Amino acid sequence: MDIDFGALPSPCYIVDERLLVKNLEILDSVQKRTDCNILLALKGFAMHEVFPLVGQYLKGVTASSLHEARLGYEKMGKEVHAYAPAYVDREFDELLGYVDHIVFNSFHQWKKYKDKVQAVPGKKIEVGIRINPQYSEGRTPIYDPCYAHSRLGVTLDQFRGDELDGVDGLHFHTLCQQNSDTLERTVAVVEEKFGEHLKKLKWLNMGGGHHITREDYDVDRLVRVINRLKETYGFQVYLEPGEAVALNTGFMVATVEDIIYNGMDIAILDTSAACHMPDVLEMPYRPEIIGAGEPQQYPHTYRLGGLTCLAGDVIGDYSFPKPLERGDKLVFTDMAIYSMVKTNMFNGVNLPAIATFNEANGIKVVREFGYQDYASRLS
Repeated sequence: MDIDFGALPSPCYIVDERLLVKNLEILDSVQKRTDCNILLALKGFAMHEVFPLVGQYLKGVTASSLHEARLGYEKMGKEVHAYAPAYVDREFDELLGYVDHIVFNSFHQWKKYKDKVQAVPGKKIEVGIRINPQYSEGRTPIYDPCYAHSRLGVTLDQFRGDELDGVDGLHFHTLCQQNSDTLERTVAVVEEKFGEHLKKLKWLNMGGGHHITREDYDVDRLVRVINRLKETYGFQVYLEPGEAVALNTGFMVATVEDIIYNGMDIAILDTSAACHMPDVLEMPYRPEIIGAGEPQQYPHTYRLGGLTCLAGDVIGDYSFPKPLERGDKLVFTDMAIYSMVKTNMFNGVNLPAIATFNEANGIKVVREFGYQDYASRLS
């Protein structure tokens, strides 16, 4: 790694544009082999500094809120798709000004907003219904859209095939960090349950959760699945990954502020699991650190903790070949996805700076934050 992480402010997220291009080229190869359309899901990665680069490869963005839709519309300027479990009345008219496709979570919502959608002057907004095939292979319930009593999507027993007038497509999203064999089995269930309706559609959106840029992902199988669907039904296919776009492209630099002892060595960093990498507590998961290993793998093991007063603000236990010292920089990997969009300022802890790296310009610090960012959110 030739980035001088020591030259960055701390803490700081940095995205390596070379790695981002590598991912985008893989995604674009799928588009070229299938003529499908791939969108960036903003819920996973919304660093608009690199939207011009992303827009060279992908067809647009998919949003789950008014602000995400506006961000994609203004910062990328390509297709904007929207889906939400329910749309907010006071925001809906503005939302329609940004979107090209809109997916409804229920037939009630579609009926409620149908006249407004069809009356937008100057453009035809494509309409979809999200379905719930009641099949998934996810292991973490909080990320499983098909768990019992899920609020996401219309199940077969609630599907109204006689109310599809004006509906252009169906949408499903059941995957989470999964390979194309899971997609293939999911598609089989979708065809079994909703096949009679697929023949009437202009497009099918297969959502996100496709880990297309992961090293062990079976891209050839994905291509076969998409091409068979297109040949069978004659519709356009959309995919909307978030993670796959920026997977393994980002890092976060943090500094060891203090080292204490309480039954084991504890290093307190200038970052926070609760504020800067909340998925560590939510999923949970253990982020990798360059040069570090599992506890006891190397001679010196530390528990890494954050700055907040939350007792559980702990990133995890790691071992290092040499003892840590106050002032040392640690570099966390795969920090572009979700961590950046989920940051918060609990306890008034400042947000990490945001930076990019490319070979032409080196490090570019795009944004730093301060007191006004904290205070302006609260009153």
